[in-house]
Order: sequence, then structure tokens, then C-alpha cells
Amino acid sequence: MWMFFSATAVAAALLNVIWTVKGKEAKWFRYVSLSFTAFTLCAFYSADARWVLNEDWSALADVTPTMSKILWACTLVSVALNSVSLFRKIC
Repeated sequence: MWMFFSATAVAAALLNVIWTVKGKEAKWFRYVSLSFTAFTLCAFYSADARWVLNEDWSALADVTPTMSKILWACTLVSVALNSVSLFRKIC
């Protein structure tokens, strides 16, 4: 599920940047992108919680350390991309 959420967040962020460059209002794309970024984080956290409940320690040890770094990076990129439309509007 988190892969669907993250793909939607990326697509909306790219549309946000494209519409902003074209001079159109992109607030809905910004909203959708940041919302699906949050859904991605929640979905991954839920997967981790499910692995803890099932005591699947190998899945936690294999996936969580790497994915936590990737999710941090993707969240920062999402915030940066979505801020383009805000800063372009101010300048």
C-alpha cells in the first residue's frame, strides 16, 4: 500500500512543479502530494507494527533501517518540491 501512496505523492509533486512553472494555481497538487507523503509514512509504520505483532524480527532488521533513511530523504524531497509553488508565489 505504501508504494501506491508514494507513487501518488511523487506524481502530485511533479504536477505541482509543472503547473507552478506554467504559472497556474497548483495548491491542490501540493495538498495531495503532502497528504500522500503522510499516508506513505503511516502505511510503512503500520507494516512495521504488524511485523512487531507477528514477531517477525528478521523483516524488521532487514527492511526498517534502510527504509527509514529512504523515507526521511523522500519526505525532505517532497517538502522541498512542494515548497516551489509557495516560494514562487511570494517572489
